[in-house]
Amino acid sequence: MEPYVTTDTLEASTRRWMERIAPFNEPRMEFSPGSAALMVVDMQKFFLDPASPTFTCGGIAIIPTIQSLLSAFRAAKRPVLYTRHVHHPDHLDAGIMGWWWKGMCLEGSPESEVHDAIAPLPGEKQILKHRYSAFYNTDLETILRCLKIETLVIAGVMTNMCCESTARDAYYRDYKVFIPADATGSIVEEMHVASILNLSFGFASVTTAAEIVRRMSAGSAR
Repeated sequence: MEPYVTTDTLEASTRRWMERIAPFNEPRMEFSPGSAALMVVDMQKFFLDPASPTFTCGGIAIIPTIQSLLSAFRAAKRPVLYTRHVHHPDHLDAGIMGWWWKGMCLEGSPESEVHDAIAPLPGEKQILKHRYSAFYNTDLETILRCLKIETLVIAGVMTNMCCESTARDAYYRDYKVFIPADATGSIVEEMHVASILNLSFGFASVTTAAEIVRRMSAGSAR
């Protein structure tokens, strides 16, 4: 299957996606750099290796835009959080996930690590999760509360699975959620577009990485 997007086609594709969801991408939430955190969801080698049973082609295309977001948040000294979806080698925590999916990303394996191009810096929190939402049975909510986070930028894979699940759970907890359409990816375009359409209608402000970077830079300049 040919990838629905590549690094070379991402900009043009993003324009199409944003036009598609524009009638529903309201209301525009105020972005507050001083209360913002960036969450990079499941950008692991397991999902970005073409040989993996859960290869996510959209994840390869968005690596440069995630790099730009990382640079902006780190320059502004704002928190960067990572999630990694992993399971015990004996599948003790698999549950229905073990029945639903052919492949499992095993905790401690090289494939479970974040892609080298966007690897966490020392001290940046990595949240290990066993279900789609990064809030489910993790310490994420405690961390966000302690950091006094009010605005959450969610990037990574898959748009329609772990990113959307996490965004919905964040919205339920009254966080202002921003989804860069060009910094999340899926396996086919239909899933990606359906997800950002749903999110823009009721859960998040869908935007671009460049717009987030601009707002972060403007906030740092004050």
